[in-house]
Amino acid sequence: MKQRPTPFLRVRAAFYYAGFYAVTLVYACVCLLIAPLLPFRPRFVLITGINYFYLFWLKVCCGVSTQVEGREHLPKSGAYVVAANHQSEWETLFLQTLVRPQSAVLKRELLKIPFFGWVLALLKPIALDRSKRREALKQLLKQGGERLQENIPVLIFPQGTRVAVGKLGKFNKGAAMLAVKNQVPLIPLYHNAGEYWPGKSFVKYPGQVKVIVGEPVDVHGKSVDEVHEQVVTWLEACLAEQATGE
Repeated sequence: MKQRPTPFLRVRAAFYYAGFYAVTLVYACVCLLIAPLLPFRPRFVLITGINYFYLFWLKVCCGVSTQVEGREHLPKSGAYVVAANHQSEWETLFLQTLVRPQSAVLKRELLKIPFFGWVLALLKPIALDRSKRREALKQLLKQGGERLQENIPVLIFPQGTRVAVGKLGKFNKGAAMLAVKNQVPLIPLYHNAGEYWPGKSFVKYPGQVKVIVGEPVDVHGKSVDEVHEQVVTWLEACLAEQATGE
């Protein structure tokens, strides 16, 4: 059910962003000084430590919490690919606390954001130029393969861009291609964060974000199309359930 942006919710969001930007500025400066000196895994731990504050502050100021089902489906170690639906800026904050460490596939423009983007660039993201689709796919497969060889999980949003609640968008095959090429598990992940933090929305709506981690898809002996269809079918079923409010 769609909620309305009341003045009270705007005030709560303003408090959230005041704390968000103040802490980010200080923490980013610390990370820019220290993180480049560290190997990747401790660097990831340091940089993403602030995410736990973000989520705590989001709950305090805006009443948004998180419930995770299927956490046991995430491998304890080794390489794998995670394919998640794309609805909200919330994903940047939470998924780095769930899949650790990780290399996220994202648009190159994000790295240009002062402080936030500069620090994000230290996390070995796969930053794509979406205007060059063929080159972007080659980059995904090359850099994604390199990350997997380092046993760094890769997070991909097959929809490519944020899609509003109730809509499916188009699912790209990049996640399936990367998993099949490198013979690593592909794990589907669903969330309904768009209901509480709509894309590009200043106001946040109180409630509990639901996250479901699906069972790993075994890619051995399967084609890219077969793996892609299995993951998309699972994600579409979750999104359809969200759209009907069940």
